[in-house]
Amino acid sequence: MPDELGHALRAPSRLHAFNRYEIKYLLPVTAVPDLRAELSARMDHDAHGATYGVWSVYYDTTDLRFYWEKIEGLRFRRKLRVRHYGDRSGVDGDTTVFVEIKQRVNRVTQKRRVSLPYRSALALCDRRVPVGRSAFLDEVLGLVSRLDLRPVAMTGYQREAFLGRGAEVGLRVTVDRRVRGRDRDFHLGSPAENRLIVPARLAVVEFKANERVPYWLTDLAARMNLSVVRMSKYCQSVEAFGRAPRSVFHVPGVLDAV
Repeated sequence: MPDELGHALRAPSRLHAFNRYEIKYLLPVTAVPDLRAELSARMDHDAHGATYGVWSVYYDTTDLRFYWEKIEGLRFRRKLRVRHYGDRSGVDGDTTVFVEIKQRVNRVTQKRRVSLPYRSALALCDRRVPVGRSAFLDEVLGLVSRLDLRPVAMTGYQREAFLGRGAEVGLRVTVDRRVRGRDRDFHLGSPAENRLIVPARLAVVEFKANERVPYWLTDLAARMNLSVVRMSKYCQSVEAFGRAPRSVFHVPGVLDAV
């Protein structure tokens, strides 16, 4: 592929984009109740409720281009995924899912997405069939067609999310537990087994802010001895199932002996 095409596909887009800064930590699940108590005093649960499932199918090239862009820390990188919130057992063609492009531009994360019936998302991402007329859908179709993307990994976890109040309305904190994955049977409603890819004793905590993380939250992280990590759930799944060697960002877990 010509270098010009690679640069064009990694370039940030202004269409339907919002920017935010993200900091990721690992926290023992035994400390989650203390964290929850601190967050609840200043933040509210998001619209999905106290705890809910998040299931994502990630697309990549045969040589895992998006994976390696993350591992190598490229300033411009992106990934494509289809995501469902809630119980996956009843997912069918009519279920609403989100087709998302998440990209990193220097230190800023941009995420754009569109909601579609699951059958339309599969037509677009798996069969490369146009399903609508919009710049974003054209971009997704261009990515999957030009880079020959296909499903590579699936992740799922239980999420508890908090939203900022008042002047901190752009603040979001997520706590993800029982982080699982699989490397086949990528239909979101498949009954295939999902295996832990992060030890059950650990939760993945993310601070997400439009401009900066407030001081009270960084002070809380220091008090609770939160450990900053660069781990990616997608990369963790790829490595846990042996699709790529363990990177320096890999969190040792139950599949490491596989």
